[in-house]
Amino acid sequence: MATLKEVKNRIRSVKNIAQITRALEAVSASRVRRAQARVLASRAYSEKAWEMLLNIQAASQGTPLHPLLTSRPEVNKVMVVLITADRGLAGAYNTNVVRVAQRFATRLGKPVQYVTVGRKGRDSMARTGANIIAEFNDIPAEPSISDISAIARIATEAYLSGEVDEVLIAYTDFVNMLAQRPSVLGWLPLTTDTVAQQVASEYVKDVAVVTDGSQVYEFEPDPVAVVNEIVPRFTELQLYQALLEAQASEHAARMAAMKNATDNATQLTSDLTLQYNKARQASITAEILDIVGGANALQQSIDKAAKQILDAVG
Repeated sequence: MATLKEVKNRIRSVKNIAQITRALEAVSASRVRRAQARVLASRAYSEKAWEMLLNIQAASQGTPLHPLLTSRPEVNKVMVVLITADRGLAGAYNTNVVRVAQRFATRLGKPVQYVTVGRKGRDSMARTGANIIAEFNDIPAEPSISDISAIARIATEAYLSGEVDEVLIAYTDFVNMLAQRPSVLGWLPLTTDTVAQQVASEYVKDVAVVTDGSQVYEFEPDPVAVVNEIVPRFTELQLYQALLEAQASEHAARMAAMKNATDNATQLTSDLTLQYNKARQASITAEILDIVGGANALQQSIDKAAKQILDAVG
């Protein structure tokens, strides 16, 4: 059984941990509100841009307008951009998205190379011996397009050069404060017909509902010039939106994890305090019994000595 000093030290340690988790919960609550606002503000634009891109493809009547819009007849190599966090203490957030990426790669059955965004994903993939060709860490809390341009450039160049035949994004889709869903998003080519949909559709995020492609577009100065300008921007936009979704999911998951940790620490403190009080009460009771026993023994000694004196006098 633990001593009073050991129990007291445990109570102090648990209270210190509770203070830390409570502070982390407050920080995540503040950050998740801003991240959620950014996600909701850009989601409608991203989905509308995707819809317009698909309609342009349909209006082209099969004529390839841009290499990033053209699917390969056969997919032999795949690149996955894996978005995780730089830090832990977010529950199963990092583990879930890494697991989905690994299961997706296994189901795909093709050579997969990874571009990792976040230390946790890089470390997990490195431990499994995955082919990591690039890694990016310390993405700002409020990223801009310029912060992800290098990632988009690596993926785009790999696709255009034929090094890979398809590029996907593994990230965590922000549903709400209580639900975040690890998903795989078909990214390059910018089309809904991807190998991911064919072999592992349960991991693939559903694309936004688009119209039937009957719109008539007029291009100035010409279709090729317009498409060459907007397609690279839309390519970066899809990655940027995935990063915003992942960051909002990370803060929501960390806030929930830290709240649970704080609640558990509070309950553990109560249990330890009860244990400490019981042990202290038992110690006090034992001391009182010792004092009472000593007083009784002393009284008996006094009575015996008094009797001997009386007997000697009498």
